[in-house]
Amino acid sequence: MKKLLNTLYVINPNSYLSLDGENVVVQQEEEQKRVPLHILERIITFGYTGASPALMGKCAEDGRELVFLTSSGRFLARVQGTVNGNVLLRRQQYRTADDADASLKIARNMIAAKLFNSRWVLERMIRDHGPRIDAERFRQKSLLLKEAVSLAAEADSMDTLRGIEGEAATVYFSVLDEMILREKDTFFFHGRNRRPALDCVNAMLNFAYTLMTSMCTSALESVGLDPYVGMMHTDRPGRPSLALDLVEEFRALCCDRFVLTLINRGMVQKKDFEQQEDGAVLMTDDGRRTFLQAWQKRKDDVIRHPFLEEKVEWGLLPYVQALLLARYLRGDLDAYPPFLWK
Repeated sequence: MKKLLNTLYVINPNSYLSLDGENVVVQQEEEQKRVPLHILERIITFGYTGASPALMGKCAEDGRELVFLTSSGRFLARVQGTVNGNVLLRRQQYRTADDADASLKIARNMIAAKLFNSRWVLERMIRDHGPRIDAERFRQKSLLLKEAVSLAAEADSMDTLRGIEGEAATVYFSVLDEMILREKDTFFFHGRNRRPALDCVNAMLNFAYTLMTSMCTSALESVGLDPYVGMMHTDRPGRPSLALDLVEEFRALCCDRFVLTLINRGMVQKKDFEQQEDGAVLMTDDGRRTFLQAWQKRKDDVIRHPFLEEKVEWGLLPYVQALLLARYLRGDLDAYPPFLWK
């Protein structure tokens, strides 16, 4: 099993990254911080942080991810070296993506897993916070999601599958606001808004989805798959469609639930956000720092993988699923086993 390494997050936009031997040097005015490269799996920068050609070349050579995001978390660019894996695997991926029935078979499992995991987020709320929520309402929504899982698993076309997913998302998000248990004046959810986020909750959800997409993109590349050729998300220049497919399995469990934990445990507060003149809500530097510290800590949590029946770090789940997808495309598995959580 792959070893879980660290991610270096560079939040200050005035920093400059360079290479010194086997270390990355983060220069901020007169202050320097040195981090050994061998402990890092990826480097993610926010704002318009500069990086030396030597560091970019070293990251590309070692297969270490270097990602540039805007201060709000929107993807800008990433450094990529030579493509890993067997060309025969990628050719099979492309053939599968071009085959409507074959790609639907994978997409059904991914979306069924998304809805399954969404349902169990609701079930956990009933179990852990039953007296503080309308438990009966949550049970009704859970039953609707249970039915949607079965429908998704049997969908006969991609359009049908997308319709089932959309209806189920409406059911799930209809109770997300009720899962926020404190500071309701600051943290509320009245619907999804993406670019820009118009409230604190959507700002954090967007940020979490961006981080998870980066993890899935890196995981797919590490096993030799092309993250830009998807099964369900349509191809678009610069869009990591297969990574977005894989993210679906982790949205409710690893992103939504994580954001709810930050709010309900009082780890983020009103001061961690700022509103722009156009109404957009952004996390402050301190807010992002709190978010990323908790995210990095969560990646070390260990869970039991239901298919492998082995203990796996939370941060390795995208890699494990990418590996299972590659095994399925190679013909080693009869079906792609998505990640199902209870």
